[in-house]
Amino acid sequence: MTPPRSAARNARRAPGALEKFSDWANRHRKWLFAAPAMAFVGVLIIFPLAWTLYLSLTDSQGSVRAATEFIGLENYLTVLSDVERFWPAVGRTLTFTGIALVCEVALGMGIALLLWRPFRGEKWVRVAILLPLVATPVAVGMMWRLIFDPNIGFANQLLAAVGIPAQPWLSGQDTALGTTIFMDVWQWTPMVVLILLAGLTSLSEEPDEAARMDGANAFQRFFFITLPLMMPTVIVAILLRGIDALKTFDILYATKGKGGGSFHEVETLNVYAYGLSFDYNQYGLSSAVLILFFMIIIGSMWLLTMRKKAVSK
Repeated sequence: MTPPRSAARNARRAPGALEKFSDWANRHRKWLFAAPAMAFVGVLIIFPLAWTLYLSLTDSQGSVRAATEFIGLENYLTVLSDVERFWPAVGRTLTFTGIALVCEVALGMGIALLLWRPFRGEKWVRVAILLPLVATPVAVGMMWRLIFDPNIGFANQLLAAVGIPAQPWLSGQDTALGTTIFMDVWQWTPMVVLILLAGLTSLSEEPDEAARMDGANAFQRFFFITLPLMMPTVIVAILLRGIDALKTFDILYATKGKGGGSFHEVETLNVYAYGLSFDYNQYGLSSAVLILFFMIIIGSMWLLTMRKKAVSK
């Protein structure tokens, strides 16, 4: 006896396992495409962060294979009560980041405005400005260390040629941090220039032309038209460069070595945590410093992100 025609039709339409999987994959394709990247982030970021958090709650020291004991928040209390090294390192980190950011954004905006309009030799000027980005921070630190050498450095020779007394630069307790800030500004201002120049080239010329026809001068057009339109891009530049400046380590360690110098004159949180780990083998304390440092970075990112959303509205 042959089955009814409708039953045969339904049997032919019954989806197989491959078709079911294809439909499921199509419905969840955004998660499937993101899965490899999410797994990569989980392995390389989330796991180290979780392990650091675990170590910060233990008395790990001496050797990573040594037996550890859970001590809760004792490391955090020890670090937060350290007024000789931790809090001065926090101050230097914020000072380094703040001054470097202000200088880099101000110089970056000025250079981007100069490069905004086409001129003869524009390509060569852009290449010259981007050259500092080619070198690694360690190489930049070693180069400027030679230039600022108090005895044979070119900087003091140049000052002597114009009648200015020699300066201690990196060897001075009061000048070392400012000198390293100058190095950071020299290397990373081109990055800010690239971001701001991209923002400038995307602006419409109509508001500027209308203001020009109304008699506004260059400063008025910049402060009341160009700068407000550029604020979202400026905040992006501050966000990207600020996070990187907070984490600066290479150039500081290359120029001043362990502890940020004999008197810890350039010891930021990164340098402080590195010293606790690799100089004193205090892994629990170092992990606590890094977790606190991570919270500072996350808080800074959140504030800047909120500011960007407010400006974009």
